Amino acid sequence: ENLMHSRLPVAITILTLLGSIALCATQSAAQSASPSANTVTTPWGDPDLQGVWDFRTITPLQRPDELAEKAVLTEEEAAEWKQNWANEQNRDRRDGAGTNDVASDGRTDVARAYNEFWWDRGTDIVSDRRTSLIVDPPDGRIPALSQEGQRKAAVREAARREWNATDIDRRGPADDPEDRGVSERCILGFNSGPPMMPSAYNNNVRVVQAPGYVVLLNEMVHNARIVPLDDRPRLPNDMRQWVGDSRGRWDGTTLVVDTRNFTDKTRAGRAPGSAENLHLVERFTRVDADTLLYEFTFNDETTWARPWTAAVPMKRSDDLLFEYSCHEGNYGMTNLLAGARAEERVDGNTSRQAR
Repeated sequence: ENLMHSRLPVAITILTLLGSIALCATQSAAQSASPSANTVTTPWGDPDLQGVWDFRTITPLQRPDELAEKAVLTEEEAAEWKQNWANEQNRDRRDGAGTNDVASDGRTDVARAYNEFWWDRGTDIVSDRRTSLIVDPPDGRIPALSQEGQRKAAVREAARREWNATDIDRRGPADDPEDRGVSERCILGFNSGPPMMPSAYNNNVRVVQAPGYVVLLNEMVHNARIVPLDDRPRLPNDMRQWVGDSRGRWDGTTLVVDTRNFTDKTRAGRAPGSAENLHLVERFTRVDADTLLYEFTFNDETTWARPWTAAVPMKRSDDLLFEYSCHEGNYGMTNLLAGARAEERVDGNTSRQAR
């Protein structure tokens, strides 16, 4: 019964979106794709990308330092990588209280209670055994920061140092809910983006199409991006949105989604500063019946010295999306703020004893 109740909001959301889109859709012939004879198409002729797609993987975004010169693993190396990953996730051990590994008061034991049972990153790497999701630059690493990006990083580091001060009169980065990140506040999912980056769990997206529109509904926090495929004007520069302002078009059988006008309250990828100047280009290509290749390119010269691109093969899933309730009633946020105040009291007492 509870399972059915959790599925109902998802079904209502999808049906509502489809109904609204169908009523106002106007298809432009110029935007229509030219699919090949082997391409599965929608009733109105666009390549069919619909369904639930799973983008979980344990392949890291960036190539690890120890694999700096290796872009692709051998089958043997891939098997070893996956086994090492599984071993690292096996945290729910009881190695003996009071040892160096487990604090006698149980804090370390509690800290590692989230083990492989709770995470849903999967157990596999991408099928071509790449050592990073980043495919450009060729070294598989996020490019160096631009001069402006370095300045933003310095500002962020200065703020972090200020927040970590032990003076009881100086409060930390949890004075108010607005000080916390947007995923902690359940505004955006930490993997739903845009762009969508594989993460701890809820790595699923439902693609829904109607004439002139594509909808991307993420399981994490259930944010739905409605992408128009026509030539409507973009939002003015002073109108900013959490997920940006997206416009789509067909490049052959590939859906290209161009997004700008992000708010300055979100970060661009894993970079310092905000996504205010980010220009994001996403590409969705149906490789076969069970694979949707998802590629995304970051363009922001105020953050990086050059653009960079990652590629994630999504796998078709027969599962349904489930409601992600985040922290219902904001109990989680209440506890975060209360915990920060408790830490400040401890730090303040320690600081005064030291003096």
